[in-house]
Amino acid sequence: MSLQNQLVEILTQVLQLNPKNSAQMNDETPLLGAIPEFDSMAVVTIITALEDRFGFAVDDDEIDASIFETVGSLVTFVEGKLQAG
Repeated sequence: MSLQNQLVEILTQVLQLNPKNSAQMNDETPLLGAIPEFDSMAVVTIITALEDRFGFAVDDDEIDASIFETVGSLVTFVEGKLQAG
């Protein structure tokens, strides 16, 4: 399963999205500010899910709204964490 697909799966679970709608997500799909369920508590839950799934840690100073701008920006962030680890 591609990294993007894994992230969409996490987003679908955490945000309790309709799987049919999330299946349409791509790199350009806006997240923060575009999905009502995507609030500050969801960000924390998503970060925890990413840490659990991929085995890396996210420091507080790494968290920035731009990471959650689109699916593609989230993929880029996770790729960077995986390469650094």
